[in-house]
Amino acid sequence: MRKRQAKKRPILPDPRFNDQLVTRFVNMMMWDGKKSIAFKIFYDAMDIIEEKKQDDEKSALEIWKEGLSNVMPHVEVRSRRVGGATFQIPSQIRPDRKISTAMKWLISYSRKRNEKTMAAKLAGESMAAAKEEGAAVKKRLDTHKMAEANKAFSHFRF
Repeated sequence: MRKRQAKKRPILPDPRFNDQLVTRFVNMMMWDGKKSIAFKIFYDAMDIIEEKKQDDEKSALEIWKEGLSNVMPHVEVRSRRVGGATFQIPSQIRPDRKISTAMKWLISYSRKRNEKTMAAKLAGESMAAAKEEGAAVKKRLDTHKMAEANKAFSHFRF
């Protein structure tokens, strides 16, 4: 390879929970570089989860993390051309890509919900994901089904 691998930039932990995963999520959620607004949306969503949650043993952050892990895919399909035909080839996902894919899905499906504020949407989708339901979890299940259906082509792997 001519070019070096890009260096991973260190991510600072967020002020309230002291967690790097939260900062990574907020960075993905942010629009137009408005980080403070994105943090406010996330923290408001955590407060909403704190109010709505049923079980007292889990914190809002734990519920959000559980939802995120329920959305994480383990396999994905990649398109590959073999002799004029395009095959969907199932492949394992790197751990950092699992997390970023789960975050993207959680954010995008939160935005599509029909609650009033983004904080309410995010709280709703996170709580649904923690219970193994909601659009983001459905997306993961569909991805897994697609990989399972195309398992016959896995010998074309790169």
